[in-house]
Amino acid sequence: MEYRRLGKSGVKVSALSLGSWVTFGQQIGDDVAADLMKTAYDAGVNFFDNAEAYASGRSETVMGKILRDMGWAHDTFLVSSKVFWGGERPNQTGLSRKHVIEACHAALRRLQVEYLDLYFCHRPDPETPIEETVRAMSDLIHQGKVLYWGTSEWSAQEITQAHAIARECHLVPPTMEQPQYNIFWRHRVEQEYARIYEEYGLGTTIWSPLASGLLTGKHAKGLQEGTRVTTESYDWLKARMENETKRKGEIVEKLVALAGELELSPAVLAIAWCLKNPRVSTVILGASKVAQLTENLAAVEAQPKLTPEVMKRIGEIVGKAELAFD
Repeated sequence: MEYRRLGKSGVKVSALSLGSWVTFGQQIGDDVAADLMKTAYDAGVNFFDNAEAYASGRSETVMGKILRDMGWAHDTFLVSSKVFWGGERPNQTGLSRKHVIEACHAALRRLQVEYLDLYFCHRPDPETPIEETVRAMSDLIHQGKVLYWGTSEWSAQEITQAHAIARECHLVPPTMEQPQYNIFWRHRVEQEYARIYEEYGLGTTIWSPLASGLLTGKHAKGLQEGTRVTTESYDWLKARMENETKRKGEIVEKLVALAGELELSPAVLAIAWCLKNPRVSTVILGASKVAQLTENLAAVEAQPKLTPEVMKRIGEIVGKAELAFD
């Protein structure tokens, strides 16, 4: 396993990490979730990503039980939560001080840990002043309940504003951002954030490296049942994937062929492509089977095969195509 600094902070994260979106508490059994975490941990993965919204909190409950049962020392792993979508009532959503702090306490209970290593604002909240959110996060850090806080899918302008408020008010600024990033979705990581990496020491914990499975090629002849895009309550994702499969089918076929030339699976090619970006601190993997996770973990060792010439070929194949996902 390779380890990278989370931006300019001193903490190091494994280049590949394991996320629980759709899978834990929903798509897979708790025994499979435990096998996935043990496989990842034994392979050197030290970051496990979660959120209050995943399976309405059940994902964190499952992960917390696994962490307790495994008995791993907390200084050997990092665990995260994300706050925004917590419930149906008015103060159970968003980034108000009330919800940010109460969601943190709830995540600590579900995950059965004394502190969150990473705590993300899952989306920007136009109804809450950014200063209110920055103060709440800063207070949680000062209380020792959170070690580092960050944002997810915030604009460069919003991140800049958070840092300006933190500097002016002597608060703790966000350390990292969690954006979508893959071969088809590059603008935010490669262009929008370009000027703020060095300025603010931004680290990135990127999600959807396989574009929800599109880049594996497995949906070429129609969406495969049993995958996350066909999971109950994710009809919005299914509809978008059906559209993208039609629009990008030929591009995916060419990428699959290139992966074959390199003796890599399409998934490993796509993940290794993300790892080639030095601005990527860690790539969050999602898996429903141990074999799938084991295959994807090979992306770290596959990076040398993605030479400048191969990266250029990928760029030529994809062109300016980008996923229409938000």
